[in-house]
Amino acid sequence: MPRRQFDITVPDQTGRRFVVTGASDGVGLGIATRLAAAGAEVMMPVRNPAKGEAAVATIRQQHPQARLTLESLDLSSLASVAALGEKLQAEGAPIHGLVNNAGVMTPPERQSTQDGFELQFGTNHLGHFALTGALLPLLRAGRARVTSQASIAARSGTINWDDLNFERSYDGMAAYRQSKIAVGLFALELSRRSAAAGWGITSNFAHPGVAPTSLLAARPEVGRAEQTRARAMIQWLSEHGILVGTVESAAMPALMAATSPESRDGGFYGPKGPGGAGGRPGETSLWKPLRSEEGGRLWTASEELTGVTFA
Repeated sequence: MPRRQFDITVPDQTGRRFVVTGASDGVGLGIATRLAAAGAEVMMPVRNPAKGEAAVATIRQQHPQARLTLESLDLSSLASVAALGEKLQAEGAPIHGLVNNAGVMTPPERQSTQDGFELQFGTNHLGHFALTGALLPLLRAGRARVTSQASIAARSGTINWDDLNFERSYDGMAAYRQSKIAVGLFALELSRRSAAAGWGITSNFAHPGVAPTSLLAARPEVGRAEQTRARAMIQWLSEHGILVGTVESAAMPALMAATSPESRDGGFYGPKGPGGAGGRPGETSLWKPLRSEEGGRLWTASEELTGVTFA
């Protein structure tokens, strides 16, 4: 079945500085590539320097004049997050856009971050919460738009308040859903708090739908020696243009959220095809878990866990 082709326009970003996490492959690499092509200076904080260098080379093959910077960042380490924040604050350059995109998905066995948090909650949510807080003065200086990457998995599930770190009973998918619900609630709460405090930051979020990214591929670092059966099926569907998207199309909702003049503060963006799995991006309605009134409670818990406050 031939795939219906579509694209979005990324406005000129000359003179603007973006930070994109998870930009060494997949959707993050696609976002960084499009931003660089539009003239932005793109900072790519990565955990794996070799993958980061390869990503930079890939972008420069397509866009030789791309303005790219690699930095070291391990979102599963609060010390690493703090070190990057201190370095960038010392440099003092305003940040105009932050795309909190990096993530980890469903380790077969429970794993912990360097600070003892369940790996998915600690990386996908707490790491980005801490990073945004560490960069707050630079984001304010740039009157930045912060775009966070949720997941279609956040359509269901809940915040496991009795065991946030799944220490008593680990369920990989439940923990993943929690982490991505937390991403969405954080994005909405950041929007509210910025408006109330006059920070000058706007905050929205997106989800990529379903695409054959590396999230469910073989990931020895999270205990997965081979790609999952779900990943193989998604690859087949994508190649045949059935329901799901491609890695390229999966980057578009976050790109729209991060760059479009029409994208709203507090808005939620994703593919508009059946079930939200693929298709042209656009604004979408909040799923039930994201309509929770517990954003403030999550914010307070995140401050207590990370020691990061947005003062």
